[in-house]
Amino acid sequence: MKFLRPAIEYKQQILEYKNEFIENGDSLDGTSYLAKYDVCEEWIKFVLDNEKESTKHTEVTANVFLAIREEDNKLVGMINIRHTLNEYLYNYGGHIGYSVRKNERRKGYAKEMLKIALEECRKLAMEKVLLTCDADNIASARTILSCGGILENEVKAPNDAILTQRYWITLKNKLVL
Repeated sequence: MKFLRPAIEYKQQILEYKNEFIENGDSLDGTSYLAKYDVCEEWIKFVLDNEKESTKHTEVTANVFLAIREEDNKLVGMINIRHTLNEYLYNYGGHIGYSVRKNERRKGYAKEMLKIALEECRKLAMEKVLLTCDADNIASARTILSCGGILENEVKAPNDAILTQRYWITLKNKLVL
């Protein structure tokens, strides 16, 4: 698997990814507002601008990566790495958000993506990384635990019935992939 920054050459796959998630009623986690964009080029500009403190459009600087399966150059997932946390991200969103296509789940891609993302966090000199998931998302919880996540607590956002689990991963010098 390789991580690539969003690029126009993947426009068709990005649009198919977005439509697939919408049709399935799935959350586009880790896609940095992809659902809000009708024009792929505008979304690509948004996420690339958001990588730099000087041009970011959101409260925190972040990187979005396309997770591309090398054998067939297929987009299987997306992941968003936030360099810092605002209050909402600290409580409910975490440093990393990710999603995997429905027909590509249960193949180990989420775990592989998270491991690569943790290496990216290490490059950003992060020492601890917060990940969150809905309490009923057993697959995501297992992925986080398999990468060293330690459950800190469970919280509910105001006016939200969903219970969120908060996990911390302490980054060591080198993660074994």
